[in-house]
Amino acid sequence: MEFATKAIHVGQEPDKTTGATIVPIYQTSTYTQAAPGAHLGFDYSRSANPTRLALERCLASLENAQFGLCFASGMAATAAVMNVCSAGDHVIVTDDLYGGTYRLFDKVLARYGLSFTYVDTVEPATIESALRASTRMVWLESPTNPLLKLADIKAAADACRRHGVLLAVDNTFATPFLQNPLDLGADIVVHSTTKYIGGHSDAIGGFVAVNKEPLYEIVKFHQNAVGGVPGPFDCFLTLRGAKTLALRMKEHDRNARAIAAFLDGRSDIERVYYPGLPSHPQHDLAKHQMRGFGGMISFTPAGGAARARAIAQSTKLFSLAESLGGVESLICHPVSMTHGSIPKAIREERGLDDALLRLSVGIEAQSDLIADLEQALAASPVGVAP
Repeated sequence: MEFATKAIHVGQEPDKTTGATIVPIYQTSTYTQAAPGAHLGFDYSRSANPTRLALERCLASLENAQFGLCFASGMAATAAVMNVCSAGDHVIVTDDLYGGTYRLFDKVLARYGLSFTYVDTVEPATIESALRASTRMVWLESPTNPLLKLADIKAAADACRRHGVLLAVDNTFATPFLQNPLDLGADIVVHSTTKYIGGHSDAIGGFVAVNKEPLYEIVKFHQNAVGGVPGPFDCFLTLRGAKTLALRMKEHDRNARAIAAFLDGRSDIERVYYPGLPSHPQHDLAKHQMRGFGGMISFTPAGGAARARAIAQSTKLFSLAESLGGVESLICHPVSMTHGSIPKAIREERGLDDALLRLSVGIEAQSDLIADLEQALAASPVGVAP
């Protein structure tokens, strides 16, 4: 089946009891058993729930995965994956990454004996040079958050395989519609389904996809043991959102290409970060590795941090908000919002400027979005104190 068909049908057969076309919300914590231990595959909703199972099967199919597991948030999914590691293990991490992931690794997991090395993963050789005898996993974002850098996933996977190291890829920005890391050799794929997969900014969730059964069993064990699972209503909302992912991603991508070109052509913008621009250092890789360029753009306006903050507060259609991937457009100031948990010195070392702004381009009319950015830029001209 093609992607759009899988999104609508896989795991979503008509309900056997009622014939309901849409997967019901099984709002139950427990299930009646015919005899001790004799049940229909469900005994307690932390362990399994029919609505969640439908979502897991659907999303696994979109990532071309054998197995899928849903979680209460993207961070819960990330934490579950990290339980593949044990005290003393070493993890190599993309240096440009979501601030919440950095916080989990640096402030939580490091206390339990894991060690982390942050490197620029644009070049596969950089990954190999950071390997140690204790390296258990490489963690990539591609594209990264917020600088939209790409890693060559296949080359990274080949390097990891040579050294017996697992490769995990956070595929949230690209979505399974534009990129399938498992097909490129990755071992684990992680999503915040809060973002594009849910797509409507109304449900928090996370997802893990794998092809290897031993990995699945480890992550599933921790899904149940730790209990960071989504409720059935959130699963229902996410499943509903996934049905239109193909349609929405085409519009996100189309709008973002136009907005990136608009920003790139202005003299009062110092730099635009978008894989779809020919000036992007990994533009050719993006064309080869992805099936589009996505809906995320970052840019640095001339005039410094003060102007950036003024612009962020001057948009009318772009809401100043955390998160991304919804149908509505958002603008974000990463250093004071999504990446505020990363110390300033580390942010600056990694190229995350105080003047950087990040756009999650929605599916509104393209002309209206460009007009909104145009008026916000005009309202905060270069050289005029806000």
